[in-house]
Amino acid sequence: MNSKMKHRKRKSSHRIVLFGVAVLFFISGGLILWAATLEIPDLESFGQRKIAQSTKIYDRTGEVLLFDLHENVQRTVISFDRMSRNIKNATVAIEDAEFYEHRGIRPLATFRAVFIQPLRGKGIQGGSTITQQVVKNSLLTNERKISRKLKEWVLAIKLEKVLNKEEILALYLNETPYGGNLYGIEEASQAFFEKSASDLSIAEAAYLASLPQAPTFYSPYGNNRERLEERKNFVLFRMREDGFISAQEYEMAIDEVVEFKPQEDTGIKAPHFVFFIEEYLEQKYGKRAVDERGFKVITTLDYNLQQKAENIVKTFALENVEKFNAENASLVAIEPQTGQILVMVGSRDYFDEDIDGNFNIALAKRQPGSAFKPFVYATAFKNGYTPDTVVFDLETQFSSTCAPDDFTSENECYSPKNYDEAFRGPVTFRNALAQSINVPSVKALYLAGLTDSLNTARDMGLTTLTDISRYGLTLVLGGGEVTLLDMTSAYGVFANDGVKNSPTGILRVEDGTGNLVEEFTERPAEVLSSSIARQISDILSDNEARTPAFGARSPLYFDGYDVAAKTGTTNDSRDAWIVGYSPNIAVGAWAGNNDNSPMEKQVAGFIVAPLWNAFMQEVLQERPRDLFKKPVLEYEEGMKPVLRGEWRGGEPYVIDSISGNLATEYTPAETREERVIADVHSILYWVNKNDPRGEKPEDPGRDPQFHLWEPSVRMWVEENGVVEGGAIPSSFDTLHTPENQPTVTFTNIHPTVRYPADTPLAVLISYSSRFPVQKVDYFMNGVFIGSVSRAPFSLTFSPRAIQNIESKNTLRAVVYDLVFNKGNAETDLMIDF
Repeated sequence: MNSKMKHRKRKSSHRIVLFGVAVLFFISGGLILWAATLEIPDLESFGQRKIAQSTKIYDRTGEVLLFDLHENVQRTVISFDRMSRNIKNATVAIEDAEFYEHRGIRPLATFRAVFIQPLRGKGIQGGSTITQQVVKNSLLTNERKISRKLKEWVLAIKLEKVLNKEEILALYLNETPYGGNLYGIEEASQAFFEKSASDLSIAEAAYLASLPQAPTFYSPYGNNRERLEERKNFVLFRMREDGFISAQEYEMAIDEVVEFKPQEDTGIKAPHFVFFIEEYLEQKYGKRAVDERGFKVITTLDYNLQQKAENIVKTFALENVEKFNAENASLVAIEPQTGQILVMVGSRDYFDEDIDGNFNIALAKRQPGSAFKPFVYATAFKNGYTPDTVVFDLETQFSSTCAPDDFTSENECYSPKNYDEAFRGPVTFRNALAQSINVPSVKALYLAGLTDSLNTARDMGLTTLTDISRYGLTLVLGGGEVTLLDMTSAYGVFANDGVKNSPTGILRVEDGTGNLVEEFTERPAEVLSSSIARQISDILSDNEARTPAFGARSPLYFDGYDVAAKTGTTNDSRDAWIVGYSPNIAVGAWAGNNDNSPMEKQVAGFIVAPLWNAFMQEVLQERPRDLFKKPVLEYEEGMKPVLRGEWRGGEPYVIDSISGNLATEYTPAETREERVIADVHSILYWVNKNDPRGEKPEDPGRDPQFHLWEPSVRMWVEENGVVEGGAIPSSFDTLHTPENQPTVTFTNIHPTVRYPADTPLAVLISYSSRFPVQKVDYFMNGVFIGSVSRAPFSLTFSPRAIQNIESKNTLRAVVYDLVFNKGNAETDLMIDF
């Protein structure tokens, strides 16, 4: 009985074994069949597969990374030979010590990961070789299913047949995550240590090899720095145990103090500028190209200046909250000679949600206030007016549908006030622009022409003033909307002698393989004559002219530097502007509120000028101390007095200031004085606005503004007791005639005698004059060398000390009498060197 039962048990066990073997073979066969029928990528081309690379935006040096645009993923692919031996060894030691021995998988580890771990309730995890991780990172999703793990196993085996170990390890190191949006060893090296992966020390490599297991947990910027230290030390231990480093190297690495680079808030620098560049790239090349082609973008940004600008903008904007209820500010700096954008600060803080800080004010359309005035005056100069042109700063009604003396009605009437609500009487264009006086500026716009002024502004780079029907005489006071970037660029045209260089943020763009895609090329265009550009610069840098409005030491003044500037404030105090420039940099700044709420009523000189001044003080120290080229203003004979600074009348005559008689051709410049028959009128009485240098209008009343401007001028004449009338003298100057000119001769200089170069030479003269002699000037080869104002008017000098002295020279003496008659004599002077 027992033997039968044992036989049955053995037979049953045998059947179970056979069944088990059959099931195993069946399962194995099924798995093999399943693996063979898997839809997998073509691994034959795996080695040539291109990993999507980041588009990276750098500053102008190409060294400061501003941002990576590839869906927040930072990845740079480098070759295996550019990776430090230390990071290769550290990675193998901690991730896959048998990497160089296995053929893609470790069967026991894989079996444990696939079958044992799920039974423990831990899901499909662990057991992956470096090869399997490459497959997982490159070809598969991150789902945790047995099918995915088996796919990973099959693909890893096949991958080992396609690529060698170095290629596989390079793929791993180029794609593994190191925290946040950092992928690949080169990105991690730069982000944490500001160095290339080829330069990593053993300790630095151990830190980086510690991160992939749990990048966030082990982040050096997180709360688990001690655990990172423990894992780093464990990596070093494994490196020593596996023979990758010696005991001495181990000890040195353990003791090495590694400094991590401070963490950027979001991995982005100069965010407003970066997104300005991103938008440009997407518009030009398309979003897919930006996402996939791995562009390396070298921008024009000067990150050193950008940092200073950001700090200054934030500091002053926060102060303005308390002082002026202005919570935001913006600043742009451009190089006029190239149009390159050096600085763009779009708000006081990009990440400040309370003020919509991510909104880029530098690109927003805002009313510029009086900052628009230089374009109007430049147009007036183009059309024949001058900086000395005189108009009357008086309360004036400009609407032809209203009475000339109606200054209270609103509706269609327009009678602007000045910022100080005062009126100054006659003022030149120079003083009106320098002091930002409104009424003369509205008159300047009328004289220059609205269409011509808009064309000038457009030609200089203001792109937003497109619909002329929207604007009237309010344009000169900032009635149109412009951007800070455009305004700064347009002012740069003044700085660059009338030559425009459109603003650009790009120096160079390369694709992921190093091919040049785009490169900065200068495209200068003369849009304003150099003469007019210099006139505007001369006025905007004239500290004496603006002192009555701003004071002698205002934020617009820089001792020892040539700086031009113009402020602007909108009537409702919603925008405060200042735009200025030196010969080699243009800087614009804005202050206000993003929600367009008004500030405390104040002029821009108090609100935004101090911010602008603080930045200019910084930038001027880093730029060459260039000077503005001075304009040459030569008024042709017969030019109307009103264009030359004379407001008293339009009939001029010239007298000798000593005798009071009419000047003659012999009257010297020192005593010539222009006068007019007193007859005071508005400028429209004297000029045709469209041809100011042409004939005087036969009927000034044909100009629709004449009857609006003239009454206030005539009232001012009466109120100020200006005496009109007078007569031109009938007698002519008899003091200055050829007979009255002094005569002079050299008494001791002989043309054939050679005088020693190193011996002092006394020059003696004899002279005769109807009037007493006041001085004698001496010239050597046309260059002034001295003046003598006491008899006997001799001059002593050492010939060698005269800079332009030669062997043969021309010596000249000019004698002046008390009424400025003059006579002169010349002689040859021979010098023996």
